[in-house]
This record gives sequence, C-alpha cells and structure tokens, in this order.
Amino acid sequence: MSRVQSIERAFAVLGALAEGPRGVTEVADRVGLPKSTAARILAALTLEGAVEQVPGEARYRLGPRLGSLAAGVRPTRRLVAIAHPYLAELANQIGEAAGLSVPEGSSMHYVDQVDSRNPVQVRDWTGTRIPMHAVSSGQVFLSHFPPPALSRFLASPLEQFTEHTVTDASALLSRLRDVRREGYAWVREEFAIGINSVAAPVADADGEVVAAVHVHGPSYRFPTPDGARAVAASVVEAAAAIGARLRG
Repeated sequence: MSRVQSIERAFAVLGALAEGPRGVTEVADRVGLPKSTAARILAALTLEGAVEQVPGEARYRLGPRLGSLAAGVRPTRRLVAIAHPYLAELANQIGEAAGLSVPEGSSMHYVDQVDSRNPVQVRDWTGTRIPMHAVSSGQVFLSHFPPPALSRFLASPLEQFTEHTVTDASALLSRLRDVRREGYAWVREEFAIGINSVAAPVADADGEVVAAVHVHGPSYRFPTPDGARAVAASVVEAAAAIGARLRG
C-alpha cells in the first residue's frame, strides 16, 4: 500500500502534541520537519479542529475534534461487545445473518455481523455505510428523527438503488410513521435486489436511539410467507435486551 506523506506528517505533528503543548519550532524539531512545513500543517489541523492554540500563547495543543472522534469510538466498541451475543443468538434462532449498525451522518455504519449456518448467505456488510432511506436500520433511525431534522433529510434528493427504493419524500414519510408505530422496519429489495431485511431500534439510558439491530437474508426465502411478524418480534426483543444491558 502506498504511503501518503502529508498524512504521515500530520500524524507525526499530532503525536508530538500528544505529549503536551508545543510551539512551532519545538514541533518542527520533534518531527524533523522544516519550521515552515510544521507551521502549514499546524494551520491546516487548526482549521479542522484537530489542533488549537493555547489561549494567550503561541503554543499549540490537541483540539476538541480529536476528543469527540475518540468519544465516538469507545461507546461503539462497548455497544458491539454488548450486542454480539444477542446477534449470535438471533442468527441461530432465525437462520439468517444478524447485524448491528450505528448512525453516521445521513448513513448507517454497519459495525458487526454474525452469519448463520445456512450455506447460502448474504455477504458480510461490516464496515459498509449505506444511506438511511434505503435500509431497514436507517428507516428505524429516521422514524425517530425530530421533525425539523427529518424535514431537512427529506428535502435532499434520495438516491435510487433499485426499482423498489422509496425516493418520494411523502411516501417515505408515510412509511416512517408506520415504522415508528410498529417498532420495526421491513425493507424488501430496496438497497439491493435479492436482499430483504428487518430492523429494530436500540435505545440508551436517555431513551435516545443509538443503534439498530437487523436481520437480513435472500429474498427468495426470507421471510417465509407467514413468518414476517414472528421474525420482527424476535428482532425487537433482541434490540430491547441490548438496550437494557446498555442502560444497565
């Protein structure tokens, strides 16, 4: 894999500041860069909030954005650790892959998946980011958005992935009302042809939806003609159990 010099230098500067506030000259000496180069990197990192100047001084220190990014990693790791046994149980019970996702902007970030023992499976989506409107986990989140935030989301163009993707704002809003009322979302071939999924919300101690549990499988067998309600109930139960553990 090729190395990107500008990124390497930026991380070197951040590493120098991790030891405490430093001036431009000291940073340059620490990382072995010309002072002018260190100054440009510090200025760029300051614009991104990764670095800030110490008030009233010429020295720099790590900025607030790094803290917020790190804060987002720790809860997600804890959430994955709590949820994983429930995902395994769900995959074993239903016979399809079970996963966990968290919101990231207007997309869902899939952070864990447990496959079933079925020889024909949907691929592992861990690490993938998918627009909220096209997947069951995203529709669960959208159904809990405050009205102003939901209005802003629906005002933007909604990408069409398949012929079944709901891209009309009014139709999606109607769907989201049903999702909020029922406590789960079914999506049938709306992101990819041949894949159906169902998701339910995970709420934290403040009642805020912080993640979604989903089960997905090939549309030719999932769900069975009379099994959609039972599968949804199992997903809702697993999501509630994960939320209870998270709150505990």
